[in-house]
Amino acid sequence: MAEDWTDRHVARWKDHWLDLAFDEEIEGVFVRINRIDRYLRGAKQRAVAEVGLSDFEYDTLHVLMIRDTPGSASPTELATELGVSGAGMTGRLDGLEKAGWVRRIPSVEDRRRVIVEVTRSGMDVWRRAMDIRGEAEVDLAGALTARELTTLNRLLKKVTVRSEQRPPAAG
Repeated sequence: MAEDWTDRHVARWKDHWLDLAFDEEIEGVFVRINRIDRYLRGAKQRAVAEVGLSDFEYDTLHVLMIRDTPGSASPTELATELGVSGAGMTGRLDGLEKAGWVRRIPSVEDRRRVIVEVTRSGMDVWRRAMDIRGEAEVDLAGALTARELTTLNRLLKKVTVRSEQRPPAAG
């Protein structure tokens, strides 16, 4: 197999950490995960630029679309899921509504409350961005056989479950 950036990184650094525990395999795994994450973030940036969305517009539409109630949420639910303030969410929704990608409608249960719904136009622009992102993911996955992809998914799930069960180490 060809040498990658991470192989060179590990070779450069392994002798610099004689006073610390430095496991080349652990370093290799997490540096590679980070590099893949950077690649996918870049693919997302290209996708949103190509379809005419800003990053926060895409993120808001994405959170709205992947819910248990696809395309519909309260502003408070969206703000919580996105980790933004109520005022920040209002600003995002104002822009998305002005672009025609969402609309605010009164709640059926409580007319004082508002529900945000994605419009057909919002769904279309989100799907175009998702298609572009998906192409990048499929391209990377193409480096693996179906069996390898299943194995990788199973192994990453084990690591993800552990990460979800433990708080990050104090820095």
